[in-house]
Amino acid sequence: MATLWAARNDEPTPIAPAGFDATRLLDALPHPVLAVRPDGAIADANVASETFFGMSRESMRQLKLSQFVVRGSPLLEFVEQVKASGAAFNGYRVELGLAKGGPVDLLVDIFVTPLAEPQNGVVVMLQERSLTDKMERQLNHRGGARSVAAMASMLAHEIKNPLSGIRGAAQLLEIDANDSDRALTRLICEETDRIVKLVDRMSAFSDGRPIERESVNIHAILDHVKKVAQAGFARNIRFHEIYDPSLPPVLGNRDQLVQMFLNLVKNAAEAIGEGGDGDIELSTAFRPGVRMQIPGSKKPVSLPLECCVRDNGPGIPPEVMPYLFDPFITTKASGSGLGLALVAKIIGDHGGTIECESATRRTTFRVLMPMYSPRDGRGAPRS
Repeated sequence: MATLWAARNDEPTPIAPAGFDATRLLDALPHPVLAVRPDGAIADANVASETFFGMSRESMRQLKLSQFVVRGSPLLEFVEQVKASGAAFNGYRVELGLAKGGPVDLLVDIFVTPLAEPQNGVVVMLQERSLTDKMERQLNHRGGARSVAAMASMLAHEIKNPLSGIRGAAQLLEIDANDSDRALTRLICEETDRIVKLVDRMSAFSDGRPIERESVNIHAILDHVKKVAQAGFARNIRFHEIYDPSLPPVLGNRDQLVQMFLNLVKNAAEAIGEGGDGDIELSTAFRPGVRMQIPGSKKPVSLPLECCVRDNGPGIPPEVMPYLFDPFITTKASGSGLGLALVAKIIGDHGGTIECESATRRTTFRVLMPMYSPRDGRGAPRS
């Protein structure tokens, strides 16, 4: 159901001036827009509506709005409310169930506005929440990374120093210990080393300095990561590359991007497991149209560069997906849950975003990043 109602104004939507091609304007919108008659019949719809509902505009004109959604849908309640009040209303995060084969838990934002003519007619616009929620989760991931940064600073001081003393004492005891006791002193040393490594991994979150970024060839980054992986943890896995050769440079830090993609590839290799029929696909593409508001920037930043790491492992459990990039969340028995949290921090520091789609035999981590622009303000050409 809707979690927020907000009155927008008390004026009905004005009629377009004579000679104005409103249909062409509506067809340019990326969101479904429906004009609904007073009796609930569809008067008109834009191109995005055809894709959203899976039928032609002519077919929609033969139906009523109530035939598009399940019985008791909040959308119908919204329309009646607007008719009664004459004021426009917005509904956010509404569960919209489509009547014909659509998902029953589709989350959308709904905007309903009264029409001047005909009286009691309304305009309905729908906006899917999928990308919006992904952007919100990305901001949450950054907050989680900052929490780990504070913890890492504390751990480095409060834990690493005592651990050095414990390890040193164990080494001294080992000199005069018998074989059975020596096994215990080795265990102490191994466990203290393991804790130190964990703290060192967390210390990567504590560096809050702005990163130095420059023009980076993302394909060179991916090729380097592939070579490192094939020489070690992914030696038995097949790699496939689907690259856009005309992709412009990325605005990024080479070392951090190598670390980020290496973490993603290592995560994919571990998901596939040893001895399996493993495939990892690396792909790039130019995807204009995605913009994101990031801290420190007054205007939304364009994120047209897409890089994907896809594997054919068993997939990620649905209950883990919402928390995948949070610190200490892992599906591995021996995992620390910091690898993907570090990935989220690095991509956040680059002003980009990361999202994950998972199904059996097809899990995709999709990274969206800004492209490099020279200091004179001109966008880098696609070569």
